[in-house]
Amino acid sequence: MPASCPTIPRATYRLQFHSGFTFADAMAIVPYLAELGISHIYASPYLKARPGSQHGYDIIDHNAINPEIGDSESFAALCGALSAHGMGQILDFVPNHVGIFGAENQRFLDVLTWGEDSQYAEYFDFDWRPAKPELHGKLLVPLLGDAYGAILSNGELKLKLDDGNDGFSIWYYENRLPLTPGTFGRILRPAIERLLHGENTDPARDGRLALLAAGFDELRRPTRTRPARLSRFALAERLRGDLAEALRNQPRLREHLDAVIAEINGIPGDPASFRRLHQLLEAQHFRLAYWRVAAEEINYRRFFQINDLAGIRVEMPEVFDAIHRLVFQWIDEGRVHGLRIDHIDGLFDPRQYLERLQQRFRQGRAETSAEGEPARLYVVVEKIIAQHESLPTDWPIAGTTGYDYLNAVNALFVNPEAEAQLSRCYEEFIGARQDFHEIAYSGRKLAMEQELASELRVLANEINHLTESDWFTRDFTLVGLRQALREIVACFPVYRTYVDWHGIRAEDRRDLDWAVAHGRRRSDRSDLTVFDFLLSLLTTDIGRGRAPALNRREVGRLAMKFQQYTGAVMAKGVEDTAFYRYNRLISLNEVGGEPTRFGTTTGAFHRSQQHAARHWPNAMLSTATHDTKRGEDVRARISGLSELVEDWAEGVQRWSTQNRRHRSDVNDVPAPSENDEYLFYQVLLGAWPTELMADHEADADAMSAFRDRMREFMLKAVREGKAHSSWINPDAAYEQALMHFVDRALDVSGRNLFVDAFSAFARRAARIGVVNSLAQTTLKLTSPGVPDVYQGCELWDLSLVDPDNRRPVDFGERRKKLRALRHDWRKGIDAAWLAELLADWPSGRVKLFVSWRLLDARRAAPALFEQGSYKPVATEGAHAENLGAFQRTHDHSALLVIVPRLVAAWNGSADGWPVGATPWQGTDVLVPEADATEGWHNAFTGAPLATGTGSDGTVRLPVADLLSTFPVGVWMRGIGDFAFGP
Repeated sequence: MPASCPTIPRATYRLQFHSGFTFADAMAIVPYLAELGISHIYASPYLKARPGSQHGYDIIDHNAINPEIGDSESFAALCGALSAHGMGQILDFVPNHVGIFGAENQRFLDVLTWGEDSQYAEYFDFDWRPAKPELHGKLLVPLLGDAYGAILSNGELKLKLDDGNDGFSIWYYENRLPLTPGTFGRILRPAIERLLHGENTDPARDGRLALLAAGFDELRRPTRTRPARLSRFALAERLRGDLAEALRNQPRLREHLDAVIAEINGIPGDPASFRRLHQLLEAQHFRLAYWRVAAEEINYRRFFQINDLAGIRVEMPEVFDAIHRLVFQWIDEGRVHGLRIDHIDGLFDPRQYLERLQQRFRQGRAETSAEGEPARLYVVVEKIIAQHESLPTDWPIAGTTGYDYLNAVNALFVNPEAEAQLSRCYEEFIGARQDFHEIAYSGRKLAMEQELASELRVLANEINHLTESDWFTRDFTLVGLRQALREIVACFPVYRTYVDWHGIRAEDRRDLDWAVAHGRRRSDRSDLTVFDFLLSLLTTDIGRGRAPALNRREVGRLAMKFQQYTGAVMAKGVEDTAFYRYNRLISLNEVGGEPTRFGTTTGAFHRSQQHAARHWPNAMLSTATHDTKRGEDVRARISGLSELVEDWAEGVQRWSTQNRRHRSDVNDVPAPSENDEYLFYQVLLGAWPTELMADHEADADAMSAFRDRMREFMLKAVREGKAHSSWINPDAAYEQALMHFVDRALDVSGRNLFVDAFSAFARRAARIGVVNSLAQTTLKLTSPGVPDVYQGCELWDLSLVDPDNRRPVDFGERRKKLRALRHDWRKGIDAAWLAELLADWPSGRVKLFVSWRLLDARRAAPALFEQGSYKPVATEGAHAENLGAFQRTHDHSALLVIVPRLVAAWNGSADGWPVGATPWQGTDVLVPEADATEGWHNAFTGAPLATGTGSDGTVRLPVADLLSTFPVGVWMRGIGDFAFGP
């Protein structure tokens, strides 16, 4: 009988659902995941999204399953399979936005139909009174591929009768834009008149048709009360039914109507023929526009700069209830066991939202925790935390999704002493000095000038309107407010602050003070008092104290709206711009990372984990996600360059010389630029496939597949960096030259001196990457928190940024390798077996072995990993700083973890692995004498803990003995059913 699903996950496994990976596919791998030691699948969004969605974040109905992924029956079958194996699931939930456009989001279509009168008008975060008068009462719909006039006169906008014959819509390819019923008369009346003039008179029929057209005209009258609106909706519904009936009973009317529609749709080449269509469009509650217009005039909150993802107002109780109905049904039924909250920083009031989640979860539940507290739903939030920042402790959550852990553990494998040398190597190669803080500042400014200019304009307009209500603030100009806001946001040190109706935290005040002070310093305005005003507004100080003329509620609302903007600017300006411009060591250019934080010490890492054990023991631990810039093992390899700086510096110069003939000049600029070329070599090294590691001639098919991936990555990188091309304005000549460079550099149809030289260096770097990866995996699976394995990452993860990291996973291969490892383990393994496992590192079996053994350990001792303390273990000797060691204890169970770091420069072992006496002679681990008792066994080898010498209550354990056969070590004691051997 399988154990029940644990309340707190032991370990999660992220699955990316889409039409190519369905509930049925997930159900098929449940036994494998259970064997591996996973307790919960961690599912990407699978609620109903736009057709063809590959990620699920463009949800159009929160209360339906995506039919491309499955239905209620296949969902129930998956849940049943998980339950049968004692497993559960965490669902990635999207409360910030929904997918619009297309023809499927019924709420959005209703808003297009009725405008401000729609019952869903307040569901979305729309601004019905923007600065532009022409948009008052209208929603800008920026989906056209060219200027409105060009699209209109080309005949690309098509008026059509709706399915069911009860209304009309404009179609722009697959996008439906329903017309408001008050304008139906414009289309119907000409058709009715032609019918009446061409047919025998029928007074009853003619009267009904005349009343039908007049009835639709009646719907144009404005309504001011809710009963009047409801009456209007009811009349429209009745008239729609009458229209459908008339068209069924009067075939000739349908013929005339089709002719009128054809006339309204115009004739390409005859601009005047589109006048009626234009006039019809002008009478709607929406205004069609070229997609580029959105950057400057949009009047709805978007997810970042994506026009077809519209923000919703989940802070409203009715919206919260509407979008959580199905997911809480599943939670109440025990089918979903926790939530990952996407883009928490996009919400108006994150704390309120999270509290409502827990309040809803507690409805009807009498359970309490072991501490007597009310039961709590397992919730983690997607949140980027700056190095100086802390997660709000009053949020009722388990923690973040793990980007903070990802960057903390990655820093362990970057050599801090190499920073100056690697900076010099980078700057000499590109021929320029680089300051990341200035690059990030410029990136944020660029985002606000281009992709996110509209949101800044809306915010400035609203603040300007507020200032008009007080004679002390009325002299602040719109231009001055907008410029000051831009400087403040460009200097922001965190993704966002969390000022809310309860007030402001000291931490938020510190960050706002910093941003305003630095913005003021950079400003070239003559009057800087606007910065004082904005600081008092953003901290809400101006809304407290002496009774101000400014509306206190409006002050709070604008401060909270400002916070929704800063995170988008940080994401687009830093992650998606600066991280592609500053390429010193790109393993540091990761989501949530700070490229200026060049490595760390074991002491700093231990302190971060002790803090986690005390405050966030159940937060998620990630080393790869669907959003990371590079796969976890790509990052581990590239970090290893900090141990090979001299050879790397020599190598990039040599490779650049070998590839010089493949470069081009585009408008007097080298293509690729030196900066893009430097990025190319790092990515090439990190992702170099294991199939190309052999000494013999490169495999042409493997190289061809890899070349295609590199082409896709480099194209995305230069567009994100926006230095020589961009998504908004692609430079075809530069991109073509870049693709030529990639193709020629990786051409193995003949002898390629660059590939020969590079592959030799890649083999060396890959060994360092393997050691880093095994250490990283060991730490993730033993540190305080809930480790997540991104799909497929139990083997090597040499993927790049999306869509590369969302390629299909060969679960059959993984299942086969796991069963072989389990078979060997049951028979018994020895030093020779471990040596063979290491020698076969390209297969990834060694990473799978480490993952399986430690996941199984978590299964055997859940309390130890969930509640165990974290205590650093001292090291002494020649290479004490090259070890990370700690203990975790809970009641009578304990574990001891030892991993290597930064060993490449001095590791003299013959096979390159940091095992045995050669690298570790004279280095010891110091443990309390009370802990050096019998009963410890190695989770990987089954061997007992090596004995050591002791004095003053401390026992010295020689690392040469501890890591005699394997690069990483984990010893456990007091574990019930954990098998240490056959």
